[in-house]
Amino acid sequence: MQITLYGIPNCDTVKKARAWLDAQALPYQFHDFKKQGLAPQQLDAWLAEVGADKLVNRKGTTWRKLDAAAQEQAASTAGARTLMLAQPSVVKRPVVQWGGKTTVGFDPAQWAVLCGR
Repeated sequence: MQITLYGIPNCDTVKKARAWLDAQALPYQFHDFKKQGLAPQQLDAWLAEVGADKLVNRKGTTWRKLDAAAQEQAASTAGARTLMLAQPSVVKRPVVQWGGKTTVGFDPAQWAVLCGR
């Protein structure tokens, strides 16, 4: 199974996720939103699988810095998509692709099941 972890390197949750994968000796690719961006087709696939409510991080610093109009825009899937493409830091992290399944956030118990640990 190919694992790809999407996030930003200085995010504490991403650091925990990477440490967990390393501790399990699971090889993975890291995709840095800040350096590599977020492809529209990738975001569309995530939106179809997990939904905008799960993908938009409404607790993070980036969200809190947005004005009310930008936050309101995220109420619709189309608006959330536009916002996440413009500001990938508003995507909840990490997003992990486990072969054909996508997870959002760090959940060691769920991850252990997904990788058979």
